[in-house]
Amino acid sequence: MLSLSQTTGYAIEALAHLRPPGGQPLLLREIARSAGVPAAYLAKRMPDLVAAGLVVSRRGQHGGLVLARDPAEITLLEISEAVEARRWFDVCLLGLTSCSDECACPVHGFWKPIRAQLEMTLRTTTLAAVMERKARAAHTTADARG
Repeated sequence: MLSLSQTTGYAIEALAHLRPPGGQPLLLREIARSAGVPAAYLAKRMPDLVAAGLVVSRRGQHGGLVLARDPAEITLLEISEAVEARRWFDVCLLGLTSCSDECACPVHGFWKPIRAQLEMTLRTTTLAAVMERKARAAHTTADARG
């Protein structure tokens, strides 16, 4: 099954647990625990997210991590590019190293527009949408428990 990398998935999941700008900072281990992401893995990627301007890191006794911008202004493409550059975008669906418009693999014509559509979807889907879905799922689960 085709999906984005685990790295991108972990980054999206972690950011979906952060507070908006001005909110209460969370410690990395709190984010990792609530997001279900290994803390060591998240610690390696958090500097990339800070450098990309998606997360603010505050030091000190009341420090931690918060979103740098409103979640409605952060796209999934920005998150993916922060932790992986554009590695997922330039990969041949068959994994061939020499696949291009000039020397196309058998599925290149199929994959190229799908890849463009995927990029557009990530460009237009925000972190807020992910957070809203998580909130609905949690609410539905709570209702089912009664």
